[in-house]
Amino acid sequence: MFLSAFASLRSDPASRAYYERKRAQGKRHNQAVLALAHRRILTLYAMIRDGALYDPQPAQQQLPAAA
Repeated sequence: MFLSAFASLRSDPASRAYYERKRAQGKRHNQAVLALAHRRILTLYAMIRDGALYDPQPAQQQLPAAA
């Protein structure tokens, strides 16, 4: 998963943004990549649990308009 997370930094803008957020929080490179790997594991688990395909842009929940 570490290698998958590392490779995703080049091709997936969402992964790159998450990595950059972790770096901005003061994490070292390896810590940020491990955090990304963990996030990818959680995503895979949710996909298996829900029987869903990967969607890089998850559906936004519609909030009711204020009256």
